[in-house]
Amino acid sequence: MSEYFVHPTSIVDDDVTIGEGTKIWHFSHIQSGARIGCGCSFGQNVNVSNNVTVGDHVKVQNNVSLYEGVQLEDYVFCGPSCVFTNDLTPRARYPKGRKGYLPTIVKHDASLGANCTIVCGTTVGEYALIAAGSVVTKDVLPYALMAGVPARRIGWVCECGKVLGDTLTCDVCGRKYDLTDGKLSEIKQ
Repeated sequence: MSEYFVHPTSIVDDDVTIGEGTKIWHFSHIQSGARIGCGCSFGQNVNVSNNVTVGDHVKVQNNVSLYEGVQLEDYVFCGPSCVFTNDLTPRARYPKGRKGYLPTIVKHDASLGANCTIVCGTTVGEYALIAAGSVVTKDVLPYALMAGVPARRIGWVCECGKVLGDTLTCDVCGRKYDLTDGKLSEIKQ
């Protein structure tokens, strides 16, 4: 059996998979069918709904709810109180249940800032950085720096997280990038 930590104030339902080294802190709830990878950290008051998939080494800060339909790949960072939705047209009188949920995918190494909102049916590309308080309403390109309501691309970020200047060369780690047809890709050396 894998070893992981669950704080005594948290609840883990039946039929949940939690990877080795994962830590689930105060007042969190992991619901049935959730699959959580290795080396993750879930802060205080995190809810992981039914059938949510979380990759390895994901960090979810306090007060985040991962609703059914959300998939986080490896090394994703979810800042405090970031929000996910799973229904574009919710009605209390006419609940849709699973058949109405739209999938939301956050690709590996993407970071979501505090209090941002990710509207369902979108994909956030790898290494993308969503600024605090932004509202993502459409797919986000890899390495994109997104900000605003609704979020729009205001720049590009390096794999290491540093905002790139006009030369598209990172002054922290030295990685170089190429921009072709509106998409950024690393130049392998």
